[in-house]
Amino acid sequence: MRSAPNANARREAKVAATAPGVKLGQPDWWLLGITLVLLSIGLIILLSASGVVAERRYNDMLYFFKRQSIFVFAGLVIMVLAASLPRHILNKLQYPALLLALFLLLLTLTPLTPRIKGAARWIPFGPINLQPMEFAKIALVLYLAYFLSAKQDMIKTFSRGVIPPFAVTGLFCLILLRQPDFGGAAVLSLLLFFMCLAGGTRLIYLGFSALFVMGVGVMLVVQSSYRFRRLLAFRDPFKVARDEGYQLVQSLYALGSGGFWGQGLGDSGQKLFFLPDAHTDFIMAILGEEMGFIGVSLVFLLLAFFFWRSVRVALSQENLRDRLTAFGLTLILGLSMLLNMAVVLGAAPPKGLPMPFLSYGGSSMLATMCCVGLLLNYSRTARGNA
Repeated sequence: MRSAPNANARREAKVAATAPGVKLGQPDWWLLGITLVLLSIGLIILLSASGVVAERRYNDMLYFFKRQSIFVFAGLVIMVLAASLPRHILNKLQYPALLLALFLLLLTLTPLTPRIKGAARWIPFGPINLQPMEFAKIALVLYLAYFLSAKQDMIKTFSRGVIPPFAVTGLFCLILLRQPDFGGAAVLSLLLFFMCLAGGTRLIYLGFSALFVMGVGVMLVVQSSYRFRRLLAFRDPFKVARDEGYQLVQSLYALGSGGFWGQGLGDSGQKLFFLPDAHTDFIMAILGEEMGFIGVSLVFLLLAFFFWRSVRVALSQENLRDRLTAFGLTLILGLSMLLNMAVVLGAAPPKGLPMPFLSYGGSSMLATMCCVGLLLNYSRTARGNA
């Protein structure tokens, strides 16, 4: 007899909890703590990995460390702002964020954007280069969470429940492929797939869409000699160790020479101009060389703990939109972690995906901390934390 009134009361309490001016619960302090630990480890290993390159390029061995420290500080500010953002304001950001991300992505296709390493993925803003892709992931998650929760009565239909989110994601992917950024387009496609899966889209639609996307991906790889060579190099990097397989081979050498205990912090040999991007995409290889299996395992455990707390925040949301948004933010960080380590370990073709919290890069750091801040925001409305 009291189940319906109790359910109504819970819904009213949840609506009140997200209304303007109402005090929310405490954030997930474990999630915050593990974030600070990972940031500290990232700064330490970055200092070790980048010192030699910074000294050679800029005559200042602390160059990358000082810049990354600024990015971390700015990221912490963004995290605090995102964590304290009123929910009624956050729930209105899906379209402004989407349009801003679209504008920035389109800007990369104009002559205003320089080509770096053959790709136009960065927009110069004074002393830093902004990579719109990092923020497009957050914008897409906000939009997909809104659409999938607001259109639950139409989510099983193809014309109104499938085409709109697929069209938006497809547009973003087309722009990324023009940069070109094949890996970025793949990440957005994965975000769409898993969020639609969680949101209730029919499996038959997702299955056919996955087959179509994989077919397009194979076609793009086969038609691009550069991508095809990298794929062949991934299958047997030691056959082309002086060409396309060079980076992966050097990464495996770094991990192998680290052994169980590591060479010691600061004693990496691969960072002496052998391993390209040692302080960015392949920073985990340097960590493995200097801190060994023990150090890599410790970082893995910390990342797994972070992922578990993030999933817990998502599952603890009573509101579907909040649950999907927190799930999408967790996906952004989780996919980046898994794909980065897969590349470093040679389990996936080389692709420029930074490791959250550890790799050098302003855009990645700011986007990562924005995700953490939003997750802390949602942790304040988790069940049992009102």
